[in-house]
Amino acid sequence: MNLFQKTIRELHQMLLDREISSVELTESLLDQIAAVGEKTRAYLVVTRELALRQAKAADERLLAKRDVRPLTGIPIALKDVLCVQDVVSTAGSKILKDFLPPYSATVVERLEAEGAVFLGKTNCDEFAMGSSNENSGYWPVHNPWALDRVPGGSSGGSAAAVASGEAIGALGSDTGGSIRQPAALTGIVGFKPTYGRVSRYGLIAFASSLDQIGPMTKDVGDSAILLQAIAGHDPRDSTSSSRPVPDYLSTLRNGVKGMRLGVPKEYFVAGMEPAVEQAIRDAIR
Repeated sequence: MNLFQKTIRELHQMLLDREISSVELTESLLDQIAAVGEKTRAYLVVTRELALRQAKAADERLLAKRDVRPLTGIPIALKDVLCVQDVVSTAGSKILKDFLPPYSATVVERLEAEGAVFLGKTNCDEFAMGSSNENSGYWPVHNPWALDRVPGGSSGGSAAAVASGEAIGALGSDTGGSIRQPAALTGIVGFKPTYGRVSRYGLIAFASSLDQIGPMTKDVGDSAILLQAIAGHDPRDSTSSSRPVPDYLSTLRNGVKGMRLGVPKEYFVAGMEPAVEQAIRDAIR
């Protein structure tokens, strides 16, 4: 199995055991981007030099066993609505083609504190307004599973990057389905957190009363790790929740026995693909 096919948890253990270095891992992801990037068009900007610099710093941190966290040395992609200081941030629009933010989003700062590695900024519908990623101001994103199909949007670049092995995990933003829909269309896990759980500071907003930043990963466990890193109160966001952040990964082990789950019947509509409906109903059971 190639490194880019592994989960955050698997790679974290390999880094701890010194089976690989973060530089080696990052180079394998950059090689994958070079190999398939022109097909998926998942990225708008690849921050190669920044990524390798962060990977080297992560390796030093790992070697010294200094404040090592689950995302230390892990390569992550960022939707291009998230500000990264001195890195072009366009929100998928040519209007902002030269915009260099003077500050980073809170979620970016928190990933930096974790020691994560930033691979680049992923493509999206212009100003995050779209559901197919055909409306980027630069070029459409292609679904890695079928290049003649859309990956969904507006976080289609992040979804395509994870699905094609061009990122181990990614951040997207969701207003009315912009994480969840592309995750469904590319076969990955995407999660829109409860409003206020994750700071919106540094997010180029579409609809501030609805926007939330969330994880996009290969599986649920990895989404829990990514959400753990970015969740929590931020005084720079007036809608940020002050409620304590639970241990998401340990909670996953508790199961759902005794819980009451609501499933809107409107989710199951005429014309729905039978295999998709069956998979959903099987998961519910």
